Amino acid sequence: MIVEKNFSDFVIFSEDSVLNALNKINQNKARIIFAVSESGILLGVLSDGDIRRWLTSISKIDLNVSVSEVINKEFEFAYIDDEISAIEEKLSERVLAVPLLDHNQRLVSVALQFHRDIEIGGRVISADSPAFIIAEIGNNHNGCFENAKKLVDEAVRAGADCAKFQMRDLSSLYVNVDDENDVSQDLGAQYTLDLLRRFQLSDENLLRIFDYCYQQNILPLCTPWDISSLNKLEQYGMQAYKIASADFTNYDLIKAVAKTGKPLLCSTGMTQEHEIKQGITFLQSLSVQYILLHCNSTYPAPFKDINLKYMQHLEEITGGLVGYSGHERDIHVAVAAVSLGAKVIEKHFTLDKTWEGIDHKVSLLPFEFAKMVEGIRQVESALGIKVSRTISQGELMNREMLAKSLVASVSIKAGECITEGMINVKSPGQGIQPNRKNDLIGTVIQRDIQKDTCFYLSDLEQSTGVSRDYNFTHCWGVPVRYHDLAVMLKQSNMDLLEIHLSYKDMELDFRDYIECPLPLELVVHAPELFAGDHTLDLCSVDSDYRQRSIKELQRVINLTRKLTPFFLNTDIPCIIVNVGGFTSDKHLLESERQGLYDVLAESLSQLDTDGVELIPQTMPPFPWHFGGQQFHNLFMDAESIQSFCEQFNMRICLDVSHSKLACNHFNWSFTKFLEILAPYVAHLHLADSKGVDGEGLQVATGDIDWDTLASIVNESMPNSSFIPETWQGHKNKGEGFWQALELLESYAL
Repeated sequence: MIVEKNFSDFVIFSEDSVLNALNKINQNKARIIFAVSESGILLGVLSDGDIRRWLTSISKIDLNVSVSEVINKEFEFAYIDDEISAIEEKLSERVLAVPLLDHNQRLVSVALQFHRDIEIGGRVISADSPAFIIAEIGNNHNGCFENAKKLVDEAVRAGADCAKFQMRDLSSLYVNVDDENDVSQDLGAQYTLDLLRRFQLSDENLLRIFDYCYQQNILPLCTPWDISSLNKLEQYGMQAYKIASADFTNYDLIKAVAKTGKPLLCSTGMTQEHEIKQGITFLQSLSVQYILLHCNSTYPAPFKDINLKYMQHLEEITGGLVGYSGHERDIHVAVAAVSLGAKVIEKHFTLDKTWEGIDHKVSLLPFEFAKMVEGIRQVESALGIKVSRTISQGELMNREMLAKSLVASVSIKAGECITEGMINVKSPGQGIQPNRKNDLIGTVIQRDIQKDTCFYLSDLEQSTGVSRDYNFTHCWGVPVRYHDLAVMLKQSNMDLLEIHLSYKDMELDFRDYIECPLPLELVVHAPELFAGDHTLDLCSVDSDYRQRSIKELQRVINLTRKLTPFFLNTDIPCIIVNVGGFTSDKHLLESERQGLYDVLAESLSQLDTDGVELIPQTMPPFPWHFGGQQFHNLFMDAESIQSFCEQFNMRICLDVSHSKLACNHFNWSFTKFLEILAPYVAHLHLADSKGVDGEGLQVATGDIDWDTLASIVNESMPNSSFIPETWQGHKNKGEGFWQALELLESYAL
């Protein structure tokens, strides 16, 4: 239980509307709101259950009615001076919040079943947030202000959220502190006190380093070891406090820190079970927000003594968030702690493990800390949710290649009823999965099916992708391969064909598929993959690899020149190119990306592009390269694309699915992205997307606002052409493309 004195999210005036009450219920996550009079007297409560009952009891819904007409006036409450145990008894899985009143019936605070999200310096720590990672600098600056600045800089580069220090008033902490020759002290105390005397920053320099943290955009925190230090830190404006393991049983200090109203991060090292439970009770009595950090205060801590699973026990007995403060060697325990639920990670941080002082040898160097942060973020990304297993885009691609599907074992005519003998199971997995076999048996088929061709979901369900002629203001077409070009042409009135070449298509004679010139425009999509597992990369720093990419793209250009006379409405055909610049482990820094653009410019200068126009395609942050995910670095952000186009007088193919994914990942405005690049768009690939890597979705099934997109395309890209780029839209004679075009036509493109 926690007693929340800042309870504005739980309160509404009785004259306010039900709609406002609903908004507050959504905000406070406790499924309840308290209605008060102007003088603060509690008049009633309104839970989500109360609202549901009200909605079902009225004939006409009006969310603007006042809360006073809806509130439940028979409610559970407690008085602020009631025993904690009596208040806790009123809380349950069903009742997450209980109003606490004074004896004039005024609402003065709210008892909560759960820890609310904790905010420190604008950074929210919650069950759903990334772990809050603390670089514990402590006194590892060894009393040198310049060392402290370097440590802050390295913490920022390593990805820490917070740089933490310690403040002590030695005269308040130690007996006989002024006698440096006091031989009566134990050796450990003598050694520690000697280090502290020599290696503390002055109060002035400690406050200066806090200011420097803010300048470097990292949150400073500090552990006050005594009341005098706390007062100095509070006067400075520290936004939260760390309670050291050594002070977890120091109730006087904890009470003084709690009175500041700031959140506490409390380490539990050197503490026994009963002391931890007593400490939790004490913290709850103070109505303070806190997070307990599991900790073993040995320097370094043996792995066998860490007992990481105890952190989960702390979570159970507090009902709140937990974290881990580690003194063991290496980074792996801290990463594992995140997988067990740690929302705060603290590790000591140093510039040199050989420096004098007890913390250095258990501290991480900057590159080690950065590796830990990277591991934590990878684990957080991988944790996911406990339910609802879904297939990623990469898995779908691999299922297509590796899995099996239901195929016709004989040729079947439209109108025939499918029997088991007509069905076989073969690879690839491009049709109905084998587990739907019984659903297919007994179905009357609506189309002719040749032997060894797939059955599709549209054979089980009424197809939504039926071809017809379409009406668009923009020049439009569909993507084709040589082998399906003739079939696609017969189905609709497209203005262009976008021929997607594979490296095997490069060896074919296109005249076997295009018998006579066509009254259409031509767009060519260059292959990404060439023979020998060579992925086109015009930006490769490997000169030999890059030269092969240039050679392969020149072959595409030469082939396009030969194709052009067979497309009568084409003057200069566009060739869409994925130019490369991908990495396998992480995204490059902005400064590194510029170097790749320079290499790309050099590669383009070596190509003979007479009679064609190369248009680089905008890319997603995490492209799927044949069933595996990589990291893309070029043609993602609008500003660098704009700069490249201006410098080299180039246009682009705007893949809206790719670019929406990039905007989602980097938190960019997609509308602004479109507006910046509109003058440079020659051609569009239109498909929806979701999240950061769900590309090629059917139109209007993902994150894209198609009304806004259509408006910008019509107004700012009037001469651009487009194709639907729905993933696997070519199946079953293009049914996915026809479905997409049906939807796109409704947006009046």
